Amino acid sequence: MTDPTHLPEPLEPIDRRITGFMARNGVRLTRLALGLIFTWFGVLKFLPGGGPAAELATRTIVKLTQGHVSATAGLYILATWETFIGLGLLTGRLLRITLLLLFLQMAGTQLPLVYFPAETFERFPWVPTLEGQYIIKNVVLIAAAMVVGATVRGGGLRGTGRPGARR
Repeated sequence: MTDPTHLPEPLEPIDRRITGFMARNGVRLTRLALGLIFTWFGVLKFLPGGGPAAELATRTIVKLTQGHVSATAGLYILATWETFIGLGLLTGRLLRITLLLLFLQMAGTQLPLVYFPAETFERFPWVPTLEGQYIIKNVVLIAAAMVVGATVRGGGLRGTGRPGARR
């Protein structure tokens, strides 16, 4: 039986170049992609209509704060928060603070699943609505932020090593 992680010899140099490129650029591109998404969605919330998630987000903020923060104020706070996260990720500055804000914001994005299950699930807990899917997919953003966060002390990815070996 052949090793499924072993490539034919002629493909090895190509594979090394591809994995080397991914190792050198993957974390930076992940950080920039996250920054673009957070900046885009943050700025969108400043505009009339605030985007498709604004209404559910503001109701969540009002419920979370027991009405101490109005929907309008909550939307501007969230817009500012998300824009700061996005700019921090795009510039790569103050990453620890940026990622802390991101993780706090991501915790808040999960609250509609608890506060408004009738709107986030067609059949709880297995069949989410479109809004529920939008919220649940945020686990990918959390995982991507964890990869970026793993580099704040100088860590990175390696494009070398034995194929299939665990590190």
